[in-house]
Amino acid sequence: MKATAEPVEGNKVRLSIEIEADEVDRVLDDAVRTLGRQARIPGFRPGKVPRQVLEARMGGRAALRAEALREALPDFYAQAVVDAEVDPIAAPEIDITSGQESGPLQFDALVEVRPQVSVPGYQGLRVTVPSPAVTDADVDAQIDRLRENDAELVTVERAAMKGDYVTIDLHGTAGGEEVTGADDFLYEVGSGTVAEELDAKLMGAKVGEILAFEATPEGAPTVSFRVLVKEVKDKHLPDVTDEWAGENSEFDTVAELRHDLETRIGRVKVVQAQLALRENTLSELVALVDDDEVPEVLVTDEVSQRLHDLSHRLEEQRLSLEQFLSATGRAPDELLGELRGQAVRAVKIDLGLRAVADAEGLVVTEEELDAEVEATAERMGLAPESLRHDLDHAGRTGAVRSEQRKAKALSWLLDHVELVDEEGGPVAREDLRVDQGVEEEGSDGTTGQGDPGSSEMSAAGSDPAEPVETVTPTEETGDDQ
Repeated sequence: MKATAEPVEGNKVRLSIEIEADEVDRVLDDAVRTLGRQARIPGFRPGKVPRQVLEARMGGRAALRAEALREALPDFYAQAVVDAEVDPIAAPEIDITSGQESGPLQFDALVEVRPQVSVPGYQGLRVTVPSPAVTDADVDAQIDRLRENDAELVTVERAAMKGDYVTIDLHGTAGGEEVTGADDFLYEVGSGTVAEELDAKLMGAKVGEILAFEATPEGAPTVSFRVLVKEVKDKHLPDVTDEWAGENSEFDTVAELRHDLETRIGRVKVVQAQLALRENTLSELVALVDDDEVPEVLVTDEVSQRLHDLSHRLEEQRLSLEQFLSATGRAPDELLGELRGQAVRAVKIDLGLRAVADAEGLVVTEEELDAEVEATAERMGLAPESLRHDLDHAGRTGAVRSEQRKAKALSWLLDHVELVDEEGGPVAREDLRVDQGVEEEGSDGTTGQGDPGSSEMSAAGSDPAEPVETVTPTEETGDDQ
């Protein structure tokens, strides 16, 4: 088979494909054998139907050849895509130019391909990440969270302040009837769990005072409240001493505890910075891709895939899409709009990374491709040769190579963007590496040895993980989770 590619207008390529006569004959023979096994003709056993009889049943030799070519054309086209290194994004328009009746086969395939976009300025991207530096305030906050476990409420003889706990009798009426009531109700001033008006009234209130106010809960009538303040309590935290540290952690001294917390907070901050580096770098890259350069067919396919994935996840939870929409209070058009926004971003990331790979001359060697196929085959429990054959047969080998090129492009960007913190100060890359070779999961679901530039990434990327808000000492030192 010979295949040549010629660019035409509008991000399309015309593949000119020629299949030699002996290869067409082989396809025709295969079709005869298949039809012979399937045909049920009186007087003949399955698989023993003569070719002349099959041709007669099909409407003649030309009809049999046409059926064989119809079955073979997708395979011929897929192989041509691999041989010509074309990256189609839509179904082709196929036109047989010769060989329909005999001899070698020639056909053209007009197909839309992924556009090559430009991303001017990618070499000078500036990315903001949270500072990985650990401050005394960070450690103090973690210490205070530990102290909360031993906090005591102590009655005080003063007006209530934010953070105090007050014992109150609270009653509310609407339309002359009591709609809520609670005696000896312990309430944290400033928590906002009842009504904002209650917190405002309690600020500065003293024991014995009767407070009156009105509040209108959302979707409900106005309620008139009367509140009797019966007691004000201050929350006392234990002193930070070596004795307290020994009772509440595996450390004997406060200094040891603080050092452990500083180490753990540092690791969390590094992971958060790594995730932000990846996500914000991709966001900066997305901004360089013009909307006009994004093919609608890619966006539509991405939306369909995301909708399919969502439906599959809901099925696993025994929920329908309609139930999901009802539970989240969203209309179908609203959900589709959200998915479309995500899809456009994913396509821009895909195009942007390919553009960086082209601009930097990043290539994937045959050895790297083979290694990727072998790793994937091992995960799937397949033989590498079998998987490679299937990829080639389906015309997907180029897609695997493209994913590897995009991973290299992402790594290149992560290694070259300018890093600054929220205040605009420089952040050193060595500060974004986790000590002791700790593996942390990146926003794309891959892992690296604590190196923000070492992970690979899928075409569309994904959202970063939620940041860790607390760090608690464990009984096992050196636990990096």
